[in-house]
Amino acid sequence: MTQPQAALPAESGHWWALALRGAIAILFGLAALLRPGIALEALILLFGAYALVDGVFSIVGVFGGTRSGTPRWLLLIEGVASILAGLIAFFLPGLTAILLLYLIAAWAIVTGISEIVMAIRLRKEIAGEWALIVGGAFSVLFGVILAVVGPVVGLISLLWLIGFYAVAFGILMLITAFSVRGGDSGGADRPSRVV
Repeated sequence: MTQPQAALPAESGHWWALALRGAIAILFGLAALLRPGIALEALILLFGAYALVDGVFSIVGVFGGTRSGTPRWLLLIEGVASILAGLIAFFLPGLTAILLLYLIAAWAIVTGISEIVMAIRLRKEIAGEWALIVGGAFSVLFGVILAVVGPVVGLISLLWLIGFYAVAFGILMLITAFSVRGGDSGGADRPSRVV
């Protein structure tokens, strides 16, 4: 009887961590879109804060609510990559626009691949995995586009691109969070956590 719940994703017990990641991504994206005149240093620090928080909440999913069959290592890789990107942004705020560009591109590609692999591995256990797959594919595509065309566009265009990506990714993350929450609490009332 416990088989259907056996491989729910790590975030199912902490669906709020996914939702918070989505909300923070949306706020970061809106800040980039609504404040296009923001200085490069402020953008670097804003990205650093976003990446750190995103990494922490990815790692929360590794240690909380995880059941057998969950790819913990994917969340760990995603969390560590985000935290490293955030720390680099904070401790090297003098990064040039090109270095920032490649840092964000690499982070987006690693995060996207992690999300896609996680969604494919969990497609039978969660509803709404399509949002995780689309979000992951969108991240990889964004990272590639950023790395290829980023150096030739201006800073304002770069901010708009980053802003649109963050808002879209955040919305897809919220969809995934509420799908996981619905799948975890669907059916009968959840018993108190006795494993």
